[in-house]
Amino acid sequence: MTRTEIPPGVDAGPYHEVVTRRRLTGKPARATAGSGRMAALLVSPTLLVLSIVVIYPTLMALKESLYGPKGLDPATGFISDTEPFVALKNYADIFGAAGERFWNAFWNTTFFTVVTVGLETVIGVAMALIMHKAFRGRGFVRAGILIPWAVPTAISGLLWRWIFNSDGVANALIGHQILWTTEGFHAKVAVIVAEVWKTAPFIGLLVLAGLQVIPKEVYEAARLDGARPPRQFWHITLPLVKPALLVAVLFRCMDALRMFDLPYILVGAQKHSVETLSMLAQNEASNVRFGPASAYAVLLFLYVFLIALAFVRLLGADLVGEGAARSRKKAGRRRTEVTA
Repeated sequence: MTRTEIPPGVDAGPYHEVVTRRRLTGKPARATAGSGRMAALLVSPTLLVLSIVVIYPTLMALKESLYGPKGLDPATGFISDTEPFVALKNYADIFGAAGERFWNAFWNTTFFTVVTVGLETVIGVAMALIMHKAFRGRGFVRAGILIPWAVPTAISGLLWRWIFNSDGVANALIGHQILWTTEGFHAKVAVIVAEVWKTAPFIGLLVLAGLQVIPKEVYEAARLDGARPPRQFWHITLPLVKPALLVAVLFRCMDALRMFDLPYILVGAQKHSVETLSMLAQNEASNVRFGPASAYAVLLFLYVFLIALAFVRLLGADLVGEGAARSRKKAGRRRTEVTA
C-alpha cells in the first residue's frame, strides 16, 4: 500500500487529509480533538490525586503561614478563638533574633544532605559494582546489601540508638566513652552513619539497574584494546550509568532535605546539633504555633523545589536518558581514548 492509498473500511476524508499533510510537509499530523480528550481523560486521575495530596495541602499551609498563634484578646482578656492575621510576619521573623533556631535547622539540613548524599553515592556505586559481578553466592550478597534499605526508618533509628548507647557496641569498638545521643558534633556523626547505612543501598540498586543495560561488547572491545579496569570504569562505566546515578542522587537529595524520623528517634527532639527543618516545623506545630510551623514548611518546600529544579535544568538531558544515548554514540571514541 502506498502512502496515498486508503485501506478498506476507513473513511476517505480524514484519512486522506492526514496522509496528504504528512506527504507534503514531512511532519506528522497534530493530534485530533478526540485524541486530546482521551489524553485528558487518562491523565485526569493522576491530576486529581496530585491536587488532593500536593496542591491543596500546599495552599493550606501557605494560607496558615499568614496567621499568628492565638493570644489574649485585649478587649475581653480571654484567649482568642481565632488566629490573628499577621501577613508575612512569620517569614520576616527568620531574619531577626527569633530566626536563630531556623537558620541552625537550615544549616543542619544542608549539612546532612551534602555529607550523606556524597557518602551514599560513593558507597552505593561500590555496592552496585560488587552486585554486578558474577560470582558464587551473588544472590545472598545482593540480599544482604539491600536489607538495610528495606528496614523501616523507625526500626533503624532504634537499632542505631542501641549501638550508640553509652555502653553500646560503638563505644566498645573505639574504646572510649562517648555520649553519641547528646549535644555536639558526635551526634551529627551518629546520624550520618545511620543514614548512610540505611540509604546507600538505594543508590546501589538504581546504579545496578544502569549497569545491567551496558552492552558487554563495549568492555570486551576495551579489554582487547588494552584498557585496564580503572580506565574502563572512568571512561565507560561511569559515563554510561550517569543518567541512573543522577536520578538516584536527585531522589536522595529530596529525601535528605526532608529528614525527620531518623534524627528524631536516634538523638531526640529539640537537639540543637541535629534539629532539621522538618523537626523544627513539627515542634512548632506540637506547641500549637501553626503559623510559624506552616511558614517553615513552606520554606522547606521551596528549598526542595529549587534543588529539584536546578537538577532538572542543569542536568535535564542526562536525567531523561539523552545523555546516555550520546554516551553510547561516543563509545567507539572512548575505546580509543582508554588505550592512549
